[in-house]
Amino acid sequence: MLMGEYMHSVDAKGRVIMPADFRAELGDTFIVTKGLDNCLFIYAQAEWEQVSAKLRQLPLAKTEARAFVRFFFAGARQVELDKQGRFLIPANLREHASLQKDVVLIGVSSRIEVWSKDKWLKYNEEIDPAVSAIAETLADLGI
Repeated sequence: MLMGEYMHSVDAKGRVIMPADFRAELGDTFIVTKGLDNCLFIYAQAEWEQVSAKLRQLPLAKTEARAFVRFFFAGARQVELDKQGRFLIPANLREHASLQKDVVLIGVSSRIEVWSKDKWLKYNEEIDPAVSAIAETLADLGI
């Protein structure tokens, strides 16, 4: 399971160190794609296969389904770790997530999210007051 929060920097070539805690679960090759909330999603190969299989089941006739599948797959890239444990984030994905210098990698169960540090801090400020209400809603769903 992927969990935890790690601060790193994007180097001049667009590379980021993958936290050691995440490397064992991901392996040397994994998928990075556009995520929701202006972050990036990273999936291990096996998890990517499961997610993409579900997305392939969406009805082609639905406009929203086509739009989401395009968004998700067009941004996807297979990347690999170098010997120093770094991976290259393609320029279009860095732009999507506004990644400049300081980034945060967070483990979210079955995926990793990559956020600009500024956006992550802002997101936490906004969501923190609502966490109790969200928890109550999830309790109503049996979680």
